[in-house]
Amino acid sequence: MTTTPKSTTTTRVHQVYIKATPEAVWDAITKPEWTERYGYGGVAEFDLRPGGVARAFPGEAMRRGAAEMGYPIPDVVVDGEVVEADPPRRLVQTWRMLMDPGMAAEGFTRLTWEIEETQGGVTRLTVTHDLAGAPKLAAMVAGDLESEGAGGGWAEVLSDLKTLLETGKSLRG
Repeated sequence: MTTTPKSTTTTRVHQVYIKATPEAVWDAITKPEWTERYGYGGVAEFDLRPGGVARAFPGEAMRRGAAEMGYPIPDVVVDGEVVEADPPRRLVQTWRMLMDPGMAAEGFTRLTWEIEETQGGVTRLTVTHDLAGAPKLAAMVAGDLESEGAGGGWAEVLSDLKTLLETGKSLRG
């Protein structure tokens, strides 16, 4: 995968409003039976204690997509650790992409999920990804590498999460 960064942003903030409870949003972020159904199809594993493991494994759809594009896929695609967990309001973790050696070499970044109930059964999800020192990863999560098969980054993942929670189906079916 060619990873020429187009984006120099060191912090990405995405916010989405979802017609779901904070508990449902929390579960969709932290439970493997949900995480495999949206985004890139990774199967999440969290030990929700400070210092606990946070990682994602490739699900069947992710493996199939990588094979179709001719990309090798590691047994663990993202690793890190839980810094803070306050269910269903806040999750802070370190996050390192292992699917690309160049991105893996950039080291760990910091990812914060903030979940807030608003009016009318709507939850606001704010995802802040601190990408200082990780320009290749910054380009990927910005969606700058979509034309190279790396997907639409956080915008795509969060759009798919919203669609799944509101309709029961992912963007792709």
